Amino acid sequence: MGGYSHRFYRDAMHAEGLVPFRVSMGESDLFVFARRDLSREARLSLSRHRSDLEGFIARQPLFATAFRPYEVPEDSPRVVRAMAEAARRAGVGPMASVAGAVADMVADDLSPLSEEVIVENGGDIHLRSTRERRVGVFAGDSPWSGRLALKVDPTPPEGMGICTSSATVGPSYSAGVADCALVVAECAALADAAASALGNRAKDAERMEEAMEAVMEIAGVMGCLLVLGERLGVRGDLRLEGL
Repeated sequence: MGGYSHRFYRDAMHAEGLVPFRVSMGESDLFVFARRDLSREARLSLSRHRSDLEGFIARQPLFATAFRPYEVPEDSPRVVRAMAEAARRAGVGPMASVAGAVADMVADDLSPLSEEVIVENGGDIHLRSTRERRVGVFAGDSPWSGRLALKVDPTPPEGMGICTSSATVGPSYSAGVADCALVVAECAALADAAASALGNRAKDAERMEEAMEAVMEIAGVMGCLLVLGERLGVRGDLRLEGL
């Protein structure tokens, strides 16, 4: 569960009507928005799910190193099952979904206390909102970076996920060369895993179409955006606006 030391994009993050707070523990560093400061509850949630995941990895260490889907027992902790299911759908290793899965778990735990919850975990977002929101797109040194935002309608009560993978930004491994591989899906665990799959497939500009088409076939994916240098590709039900 690797961290990213300087999350500069947070300086520009705000959510009208919601209170921001940060919760960090070990490698996990969450930036959360809710109707009120729920730092204590978020910390307890994060601690529980981290403990569940770390305990499972101690028993089955291959879960943390697999680059392919990994089958887990039905009685595995909830966060582990969510990661395994997202990995199975996207065809990647389960740790490709860890940031999104943790965001989902914490948001679910906070939702009885706040109708609206946004949990950002290293650029991977669980969004649960009753109003339209805008999510900026960062793509490293690409000329598209900082020029686009997603306009997101009010979400279903269970929320949704918006996650990004990159070969040029941040510490995560990618087999491709994308500056930004962004996926919107029914949950953040799936969006995270699918974004990794999209980034892995984006090995050059000529394969952008193929990569996006493959990711759009994953059940639960709503849309995707891919940036390679000056090239921009969009598929699915996404609304973009310039900044």
